[in-house]
Amino acid sequence: MFQLTGKIAVVTGAGSGIGQSVARVFASQGAEVIVLDLNQIAAESTADSIALAGGRADPIACDVGSADQVAEVFGRIERERGRIDILVNNAGIAHVGTIEQTTEAEMDQLYRVNVKGVFLCAQAAVPIMLREGGGVILNMASIASLIGLPDRFAYSMSKGAVLTMTRSIAVDYMKKGIRCNCICPARVHTPFVDQYVARHYAGREAEVMRQLSAYQPIGRMGTSEEVALLALYLCSDEASFVTGQAYPIDGGVLVG
Repeated sequence: MFQLTGKIAVVTGAGSGIGQSVARVFASQGAEVIVLDLNQIAAESTADSIALAGGRADPIACDVGSADQVAEVFGRIERERGRIDILVNNAGIAHVGTIEQTTEAEMDQLYRVNVKGVFLCAQAAVPIMLREGGGVILNMASIASLIGLPDRFAYSMSKGAVLTMTRSIAVDYMKKGIRCNCICPARVHTPFVDQYVARHYAGREAEVMRQLSAYQPIGRMGTSEEVALLALYLCSDEASFVTGQAYPIDGGVLVG
């Protein structure tokens, strides 16, 4: 079950965190993973770790907010591999602040990466998938797309757009062999969280980490591996009856 043998999977933002875990899990299940990241060194590090584990991966630097770069990269993938079976739109950036605390430049950057990036990559992948009879698109949303979160105005805007793009793609292409779903995590413990806490709460790291963990009623943050395993299910043939759905993985936040 959940084998991806022979599949070509593109994972954006795969240089670290959730994207890195998704790339590793997919490769462990037989997929050839195209590791996309803004940072070439980070992409190569993920690809190297996959190769050491016996998997196949190709690192490519790509700014998902650049139409030219996305078109060039996806065109190259199709020329070299002939198809794309799976696209995981994971690349994204965070932001903390209310509407009063959000600048125009910050809003534009959140939109460029979190919304336009998903749009451009999905737009590039869909024609390739259609030519090969179908495929799977999985977008990384957030519980911020399902409920209101304090001090997350711009971030919530971007993830709400990811959710509605997911449903639109699902409706438009479900009869053409393309499934599209999204995952909505609560807080996930990644290197980004450690870096953010260290930068903004120096000397209070342990206290803040306890607070971040306690937000989830289950008492801890999620792990990137847990999200990756949900992604594996949704991108596998075992989920062939699932499309247009938003899957929370939230440690009980929505019911707590």
